[in-house]
Amino acid sequence: MRNIELGKFGEEKGIEFLKKNGYKIIERNYRTKIGEIDIIAKKKREIVFIEVKTRSSDNYGLPEGAVNQRKLKKIEKVAYLYLKLKKINLPVKFEVLSIIKENDNFKFEIIPI
Repeated sequence: MRNIELGKFGEEKGIEFLKKNGYKIIERNYRTKIGEIDIIAKKKREIVFIEVKTRSSDNYGLPEGAVNQRKLKKIEKVAYLYLKLKKINLPVKFEVLSIIKENDNFKFEIIPI
């Protein structure tokens, strides 16, 4: 499976995982000129901006390792633009949904950032 296909497949499985864990999906692949946020969700009374990273193994590092400071700053800018445009005034969280797919098994981990 190529990286793009793995990413899309991981995102679909990630949505299922998040829904089972109390997240209400608001937006997927929210794009602006500044950048993109994979998933915007609501959990309890918080808006959660989620970057999904999927790998077929941890041979080259954990998925969350791909979210560096530069990527995080871009996600934050897009998130605050989203909040302003949608006139949302709720507490905000940022998370990485780390997914490792080995054969037909998935390991999910939610990491606050």
